[in-house]
Amino acid sequence: QVQLVESGGGLVQPGGSLRLSCAASGSIFSINSMGWYRQAPGKQREKVANMHSGEGTNYADSVKGRFTVSRDNAKNTVYLQMNSLKPEDTAVYYCNARIVGYDLGLTDYWGQGTQVTVSS
Repeated sequence: QVQLVESGGGLVQPGGSLRLSCAASGSIFSINSMGWYRQAPGKQREKVANMHSGEGTNYADSVKGRFTVSRDNAKNTVYLQMNSLKPEDTAVYYCNARIVGYDLGLTDYWGQGTQVTVSS
């Protein structure tokens, strides 16, 4: 079994910054990809940013130039640096990891979600 533990959400004023972290632990043979999704009230969950091993990173158009995703492979941790935050960035942010277990099966895992609120 694998656990994803997120941290770093909170309340910030427009134009401010936050950094989210997500650490994966458990029965991990390798990590295929790690990234972040978000879900605002009344909206569907959407991809924010993703890092795929060997294939680089990709971002939602709405966050390009403002958000940066990075990984510490030694710690099985993914980060999301969010700058120039806007009220429309308000959402619950979820960490996602596609992980190969010791049985060599590929499984999607999700974090518990962390609230990000951008408001003056």
